[in-house]
Amino acid sequence: MPNSIQTVLKHAATQLTERSDTPKLDAELLLAHCLQKDRSYCYAWGEKQVNQAVLKAFKRLLDRRLSDYPLAYLIGYQGFWSLDLKVSEAVLIPRPETERLVDIALEKIITILSPKILDLGTGSGAIALALASERPDAQIIASDASNAALIIAKENATCHHIGTVQFIQSDWFNQIEPQGFDLIVTNPPYIESQDPHLEQSIRYEPLEALVSGETGLDDIQRILKQALDYMNKGAWILIEHGYNQGKQVPQLMQNIGLQQISCIKDANNNDRLSAGKKG
Repeated sequence: MPNSIQTVLKHAATQLTERSDTPKLDAELLLAHCLQKDRSYCYAWGEKQVNQAVLKAFKRLLDRRLSDYPLAYLIGYQGFWSLDLKVSEAVLIPRPETERLVDIALEKIITILSPKILDLGTGSGAIALALASERPDAQIIASDASNAALIIAKENATCHHIGTVQFIQSDWFNQIEPQGFDLIVTNPPYIESQDPHLEQSIRYEPLEALVSGETGLDDIQRILKQALDYMNKGAWILIEHGYNQGKQVPQLMQNIGLQQISCIKDANNNDRLSAGKKG
């Protein structure tokens, strides 16, 4: 039975071993996508034959995955928080590390009724929609300079029946009306323009959402330059940044007068985000 589900998966996982940290999972997700089923179907029907049309489509996706093309773009979605989010090459693929930012954000607004939140550079809407799913009373504005990204974010909001997020096309604060927020969150571009990681699989993701000048700090500096004007007294700003920027970003926060500044590590013990409070 050369083309049974289990045989196809086993062969694909073997091929993916050198390309992926999760070869078996990748193979299952790709085949389930081609079969228009969920992964459990592959387990329950392992002896079932894969027809030639599905096999051809699967091999096409497998070849792309073997070229380092991101799995999330191939299947069209990525899990984040409790949500499955639609993704395309118009947006960054949400990372598990960014869930730490959502955790901290929820802590900062726990005592605030109907908090006003601004998510700068929302991309797929991951952070804004995760916060909205946990705090339906929150008033959230999510902005992005890319209209293509906002289309994806709005589709994700509709898919998850979240109607409490307002999406605005804006280059950081440029199109945001002056107002006071209780919390500003952002996962901006923070990679150095010559970073060798740009030669890896992230090369398929939108460069403008990844790279921020020679030091990787250009956009963070732009955000902090205006942030205080949009923060209520006692408001927090949370900025995700690179593992090697755990000293620079808190210093930039200190330079504009933020208080109670801290750098927070992710599950891998890397410096991941910095927090500061307006006095």
